[in-house]
Amino acid sequence: MDPTALPFDADAMLQGLFAWVGCESPTYDAAAVNRMMDLASRAVAVAGGRIERIPGRMGFGDCVRARFPHPQRDEPGILVMGHLDTVHPIGTLAALPVRREGDRAWGPGILDMKGGNYLALEAISQLARAGIVTNLPVTLLFTSDEEVGSPSTRDLIEAEAARHRYVLIPEPARPDGSASGGVVSGRYAIARFDLESTGRPSHAGARLAEGRSAVREMARQVLAIEEMTTESCTFSVSVVRGGEWVNCVPTTCTAQALSMAKRQEDLDRGVARMLGLAASSNEVSFRVSRGVTRPVWEADARGMALYERARATAARMGMALGHQSAGGGSDGNFTGAMGIATLDGLGVLGAGAHTLDEHIVVESLATRGRLFAGLLAALD
Repeated sequence: MDPTALPFDADAMLQGLFAWVGCESPTYDAAAVNRMMDLASRAVAVAGGRIERIPGRMGFGDCVRARFPHPQRDEPGILVMGHLDTVHPIGTLAALPVRREGDRAWGPGILDMKGGNYLALEAISQLARAGIVTNLPVTLLFTSDEEVGSPSTRDLIEAEAARHRYVLIPEPARPDGSASGGVVSGRYAIARFDLESTGRPSHAGARLAEGRSAVREMARQVLAIEEMTTESCTFSVSVVRGGEWVNCVPTTCTAQALSMAKRQEDLDRGVARMLGLAASSNEVSFRVSRGVTRPVWEADARGMALYERARATAARMGMALGHQSAGGGSDGNFTGAMGIATLDGLGVLGAGAHTLDEHIVVESLATRGRLFAGLLAALD
């Protein structure tokens, strides 16, 4: 049987996906992420996966690795990799309830990337039910901290990827003007930074002039940092926190910054600029420390050969499948930079990721599921 003709049912898949989306799993809430890992683990077990639960560290949730039955189970094969953490805090369901309206469905994390993870698992299940044995063994890895740069899982991701020939990542499909969407063949480099300003406290009502506000210093630095943005390297600042009492001149203020570039050398220059920032006066201090960095992933011959296999699979389905390098970052940055054939953006089509309008195109659960199944079966 042609794997691209397997009986994927988008409506039935959506009902199962809704249970996943209804289990809120923000990165910084390890208990919530672990509840999501519990839910996914059961679905993986039903699909025939042999599950290993890998304890979390650095305060983050666990990971789940599953290997599926195969005659050459220990040979280098296909790693299907996705994250189950989201950017949406507990309680987002009140503002972004799980719902369907026509051909679209909404919910926190439904696009980025529970929908893609769900269709990837469904593809594995459909192949098994049809008795189709893939040429290569398949391993599934669900991780817990991608949305904050994968600080606790990068070593696990790289070690697991090194044991495989291909890496498939069902992050959201790239909107390319087509009905089916495209895939991602490379990603920009990304660096994160922690910022801290320190001032001098005083009573804001009685002795305002004696104080030096850390918040004011941070405000100056935020403007300066964001004005460093160019076409080759962007800078943005968020997560700003400062002060404890409005009647006290704040002593400290912290923030986080993100820089992204299409080329590694541009990011390296951006990192140097960030680390060279200094306080605006000698009455306050300002410190920048480097956080998690994702290396640039540039399309290479192995990756493009993998894309061509996906494009040929899509063509059998009557679909055009474009590819592009993309920003945003994913764990594909790590595996692609390692030189392992990696294809990203194999997940659902939709829009509004990381917002209260996050939604998917329901039918893409089936169409992209067939594509995923066909690619799993084609690789050798």
